[in-house]
Amino acid sequence: MRASAFPFWLPGLATLLSPLVMAQTEAAPTACAAGTAARVEREATSAQIGRFIGQRGARVLMFQGYSGAEYEDPQAMLALARLALAGHDPKTTLVCAGATAAGIGAVYALARQAGFTTMGIVSTLAREQGVPLADCVQHVFFVRDASWGGWLADRQRLSPTSAAIVEHSDEMVGIGGGEIARDEMLAARRAGRPVRFHPADMNHALAIDKAARRGEAPPTDFRGAAHEALAASN
Repeated sequence: MRASAFPFWLPGLATLLSPLVMAQTEAAPTACAAGTAARVEREATSAQIGRFIGQRGARVLMFQGYSGAEYEDPQAMLALARLALAGHDPKTTLVCAGATAAGIGAVYALARQAGFTTMGIVSTLAREQGVPLADCVQHVFFVRDASWGGWLADRQRLSPTSAAIVEHSDEMVGIGGGEIARDEMLAARRAGRPVRFHPADMNHALAIDKAARRGEAPPTDFRGAAHEALAASN
């Protein structure tokens, strides 16, 4: 990928990446590491998720970002994810990125290829609505939840899914993101977790189409709800 292909919010990124890594960003990964076990899916409470993590003696690196809204520049997102993964040991780190396939779910393939064990924490709505899971997530925990996440109506508590995500994150890396990602990253910061946010546009065409289907004016800002809350505080 040419250095000029990176958006303005990635100053100097090309100089940080080796020629090998730069070449890898030409295409998103499409296959998981060979010889790994089949995915295990289960409904779980936050306590049960905690026991799973504790049994492995691992820390959790949590990726946040767009899911169904996807990315305008998925290659730049993958480049940032590779940099984040490179700073962690696959033997002592579990990688989580929601669980679903779209958008930030592409991180799972990167993680598996680098030797990480992967897990997902997602609302039971994903199972009930048949939302595709990422091919490369090995352990999926469905949290009983009537919402996809974020704050509950009283704005005093996070939904069960978001609460579990925040509780079991040792570090968060956000690459863009909507309202739920914003709420979880802000809650993680308040809980003392390190959170690193990278601005990124959602997919423009999808956002425009979504607005049209709702009878709304086309959006002019594609940076997502997480941008305003987190971009200036890194």
